[in-house]
Amino acid sequence: MLPLVRPGRAAPLLRRLRRRLLLLSSPQTPSPSSSPYIVSSSKVSPLLLLLSARPSPSRAGDRGAWRGEVLSESLLCFGATSVTVDDIAAAGNLDEITITSIFAHGEDVGSCVSSAASSAGLEYNPVYESSVGKQCDWVTVVQETYESTKVIDGLWVIPKWRTPPDPQAINIIINPGLAFGTGEHPTTKLCLLLLRETVKGGERFLDYGTGTGVLGIAALKMGAALSTGIDIDPQAVTSACENMMLNGIDSNKMLVYLVPTNAQSACFPSNIDKSEENRPTGNLELKSSKGSYDIVAANILLNPLLELVEDIVGYAKSGGIVAVSGILSEQVPKVEEAYSRYLENISVSEIDGWACLRGNRRA
Repeated sequence: MLPLVRPGRAAPLLRRLRRRLLLLSSPQTPSPSSSPYIVSSSKVSPLLLLLSARPSPSRAGDRGAWRGEVLSESLLCFGATSVTVDDIAAAGNLDEITITSIFAHGEDVGSCVSSAASSAGLEYNPVYESSVGKQCDWVTVVQETYESTKVIDGLWVIPKWRTPPDPQAINIIINPGLAFGTGEHPTTKLCLLLLRETVKGGERFLDYGTGTGVLGIAALKMGAALSTGIDIDPQAVTSACENMMLNGIDSNKMLVYLVPTNAQSACFPSNIDKSEENRPTGNLELKSSKGSYDIVAANILLNPLLELVEDIVGYAKSGGIVAVSGILSEQVPKVEEAYSRYLENISVSEIDGWACLRGNRRA
């Protein structure tokens, strides 16, 4: 569970720093001959690996920024524990955009890079190098990078170690931990804004790929009657449950399920923990709830959105709202083509080159 430079925009749209702890890698290997990336390195913790990539002049300008952004976001979903992207406005030269990623020692970086490129819809695999550097307190470093995020007036996402700036607002307390969803990213904001608009009270909400559980928690605090979150990653389920408790949410009102990985490896990592305690549970209950949700949100990646369209839409009741995000503005036509068979009244909202497509399930 990073803004994008769009052609014609002269603003610092890429953040200097992103730190996320997410899913593990899948077993694919990159093909160096097909890559437009050059890689450099610098020092990090001896328990971590560093990946640094720059689009080559053959993919220069705004297009290079788009592709660099796609890769950086997808890396976070396939094993990178943090990603740092150059400030484009400060760089002055879009031909060279540096992406620096940190991986846990022993992580299969090649698989991560290949899977990230594939899942993001890129047509090439980056060449990379890794290096090991000095130790530091990464927990402290990561915590220092997270600030409270104001989504809109009266709606904040707060790391658990921060004090809410506005105690009277809807404050969603999050321990970022090992899952996506801290409120900083444009796609999370788009989904939160959607909930702010559509939750009137008493709704049943499903978060497809729940990550930290931020959307489910937000829906309940806005007045939804029930929130259900599903994810393929045990760490995400653990994170969502922890954040539910941090926000004082009743476990009967927020249900979180670990579900099996049925998608292809290009969509999701294949080395999900399959130990006894992390086996999917409650699948019969989840299946019986299909077609019953007023609002369904899926903030994941392009390929799984396309391959799982029927499953995602299937959770919504007739006329219910289905929202899909985690996509770039340039990817909207492909997503709209896939979902238009199942949705009507389709509309698109955007923030910084990222998009959220929504519609009502056809009868």
